[in-house]
Amino acid sequence: MSDPTDGTRFAGGPGESPGFLLWRVTAAWQRAITAALVPLGLTHVQFVLLACAWWLGHDGDLPNQAQVAAQAGADVKMASEVFARLEAKGLVTRETDPRDSRAKSVAVTADGVALAKRAVRVVEDADARFFGALDSAALVRVLRGLAGMG
Repeated sequence: MSDPTDGTRFAGGPGESPGFLLWRVTAAWQRAITAALVPLGLTHVQFVLLACAWWLGHDGDLPNQAQVAAQAGADVKMASEVFARLEAKGLVTRETDPRDSRAKSVAVTADGVALAKRAVRVVEDADARFFGALDSAALVRVLRGLAGMG
């Protein structure tokens, strides 16, 4: 039988691999967020895109789907499909972007704003429970670095 640590630089196996640990933490965190959002009728990706559209459009300058997808770090085609579902729920409206006829601008409806505000609180509470034992400021610095955001 071969040694499971053959071919890896981590003598202790996957428990010492940052990538594997990040995978495990991400999966656990996503399960926590998904469960927290179920009572609101939102999936995790719906929440992220709704919240990003709300944040980007707060000053009245409506973002388009591509801008929201970029803010969220999401695929543009997938974001378009999610926005169609959010639109069907009455949480956003979409129309041709006056700056680019190929793009659709996204406006968060009053119901969408109300749900986004509730969902942000729910997700922040879930984050606090999940990350509670950690130094939040230090964690944010590490995650911003890993995300290429500073």
